[in-house]
Amino acid sequence: MRIPLFHVNAFTDQPFTGNPAAICPLNSWLDVRMLRKVAIENNLSATAFLVPQADFYDLRWFTVRSEIRLCGHATLASAWLVFNRLNPELETVVFKTRFSGPLTVHRSSNGLSMDFPAIFPTVCETLPDGLLQALGSAPPSEVLEANDTYFAVYETENAIRTIRPDFARLEQLHPFAVAVTAPGDTADFASRYFAPSYGVPEDPVTGSAHCVLTPYWTKWLGKTHLHAIQVSERGGELWCEMSGDRVVLRGNALLTLQGELEI
Repeated sequence: MRIPLFHVNAFTDQPFTGNPAAICPLNSWLDVRMLRKVAIENNLSATAFLVPQADFYDLRWFTVRSEIRLCGHATLASAWLVFNRLNPELETVVFKTRFSGPLTVHRSSNGLSMDFPAIFPTVCETLPDGLLQALGSAPPSEVLEANDTYFAVYETENAIRTIRPDFARLEQLHPFAVAVTAPGDTADFASRYFAPSYGVPEDPVTGSAHCVLTPYWTKWLGKTHLHAIQVSERGGELWCEMSGDRVVLRGNALLTLQGELEI
């Protein structure tokens, strides 16, 4: 059996940057064991699977270890594929997801805009054992939690750029991942994201984390339109907007690979 396979870099318009996602459009669902095997074979931070319906697509995402509840970069990459290969006449696509409801993506001359749920963090009153030691840097000014992620807030972008995390310790925090964030030098805010227990030691660009970071930085910066950068080795950028209880995340994407997978 052969299935189409595309690699699309999300949150960038340059090759070798942004977050690469594998996209596999299907005519009908494979069993979950096979979906997981395909994700392992692709060996990227996320593989997205699409199944067309009458006026939307069913969408699921997998890392090399598990299914994901919400994934921004693979949604953006999937939308790029719909707009540029599968249904180029569309200007808007709706994805129905198992855990995060319907997600709508629009395209315009400024890129692709995703309508995602806003997730409001709360202060983490009791820090988990090993978190600060795993980050191995000066203590953050505060730690928040939301969406199975701890968010450590620092004073400067340089502080998060120089973090060298202990991934073995971070893995012990499962099911929690860890993000670090700070005001940006050339953007409104910067971040990094670590999820070693999900098979992603450092994610290049994490759209879902910005469902939390956008409400947080909107409050602290007093503005609803924000420019964000993720300062991983590959790097990427997003434009974020608070819209009631939703977050609009805008970014670019480009195709890097197209072929077929024999299974």
